[in-house]
Amino acid sequence: MTPDHTTVRPAATAAGRMRGRLGLLLAAAAFAGTDLGLKAWVTTALDGRRIEGGLVDLQLAYNPGVAFSLGANAPGWTVLAVTGLITAAVAVALWRTAGAGRRLWGIALAAILGGALANLIDRAADGQVTDYLHTGWWPTFNLADTFIVLGGLTIAALSFREPAPTAGPADEQD
Repeated sequence: MTPDHTTVRPAATAAGRMRGRLGLLLAAAAFAGTDLGLKAWVTTALDGRRIEGGLVDLQLAYNPGVAFSLGANAPGWTVLAVTGLITAAVAVALWRTAGAGRRLWGIALAAILGGALANLIDRAADGQVTDYLHTGWWPTFNLADTFIVLGGLTIAALSFREPAPTAGPADEQD
C-alpha cells in the first residue's frame, strides 16, 4: 500500500471559518494600506526627484494601464471595471476557501487581494496607478504589484504540492 499524501483536516466550525475569513480580510487590508500609505508618501516626497537605493530606486511614475501598461489606451472606465471584477473574484475566492484550513493559500490570496485593492483604490481617484519602485531594467512598479506577483507565485508553487482548497457544503451555507 502506498502512502497517501493527502492531509485530511477536520471541518472547521462556523465561528472558526468566520475568524479565518476576517483574519485574511484584515491581512488583505494591511497589504493594501501599506501600499496606499507608500503611494501617498512618494507622491509628496518624490515630486520629480529620484532616490537611489541600489537595486531598486524610488522614482515616481503613473500608469493608466495595467501590468506593463497594457490597456493604457483603453477608456479608463473599462480598465477600472475589469480590474474591479477581477478584484471581486479574488475576494470571493478568499472568502469561500478561507475555511479550508490551508493558511498559506489564504495568505497568498490575501496578498493578491490587498495588492489588487490598493491598485483599484489608487486607480479610482484619477484613472491611473501610482508606481514608485524602479530598477532600470524592469518597468516601474509598486508594492501592490509585488504583493500580487508573490501571492500568485505562492499559489502556483502550492498547486504543485496540493490541490487548491475548495468550499465544502458547510462553507456554502455561510
